[in-house]
Amino acid sequence: MPPTPPPSQPVTPDPPEAIARPLLTQSWLDLTFVHWAVEPADVAGLLPPGTVPDTLDGVTYVGLVAFRMHRVGWLRLPGVPYLGSFPETNVRLYSVDAHGRRGVVFLSLDASRLIPVVVARLGFRMPYLWSRMSVDHLDGGTVTYTGSRRWPGPRRAGSRLTVRRGEPIGEPTELEHFLTARWGMHNAFFGRSMYLPNAHPRWPLHRAELVECEEDLITAAGLPRPAGEPVSVLYSPGVPVRFGRPARPAGIPTP
Repeated sequence: MPPTPPPSQPVTPDPPEAIARPLLTQSWLDLTFVHWAVEPADVAGLLPPGTVPDTLDGVTYVGLVAFRMHRVGWLRLPGVPYLGSFPETNVRLYSVDAHGRRGVVFLSLDASRLIPVVVARLGFRMPYLWSRMSVDHLDGGTVTYTGSRRWPGPRRAGSRLTVRRGEPIGEPTELEHFLTARWGMHNAFFGRSMYLPNAHPRWPLHRAELVECEEDLITAAGLPRPAGEPVSVLYSPGVPVRFGRPARPAGIPTP
């Protein structure tokens, strides 16, 4: 059994702190969030040291999130138009550390630009993978995201998601806040578990209909194939994002 999570900071639709001096800037555009419920014990071993699964009513979640990364930039420099803009699809889990900081843990991040993939893998130990990818807007508010992995593998792992955007959400549910209002990520940076905070405006969310979902990115990331239909499908036109400096190690002893 995973260790009991510490008292967690509240889930808030707005970031707990502004980031005045960003380490990274970027925009996340045309996002689709697809989530399945999973047992915490099934994912605890995939989280970085010092973190445990974050849960809502005893359940945690695996997310498949597809979007367009737009103009990644360093510090306060302008974002890069070509190398800093690309489709991305990630597989993520939900985590909490000894300070009660809620975050996400990325098991894989497929992206279509090779140079950013190499820099992220070598410089930050992030599990980026180079893939052929596209994001296509169709009639009737429908968006299709496709991807096929190229390097380092497993080759041909990929996904094809099609969603139909619905009405805007005036007041998200507790679950919708839990899955989207995440103000940092946990990762092992240079052998130490660290927390990288982020800040952005409140999510503009729409409920969405999942028209098509063919993927094996979740099993390629080391998780069982999701059972049944997703419990949540959301769409957002996007937000500008700032990342702060990595914070100190999380500090939960693991058994």
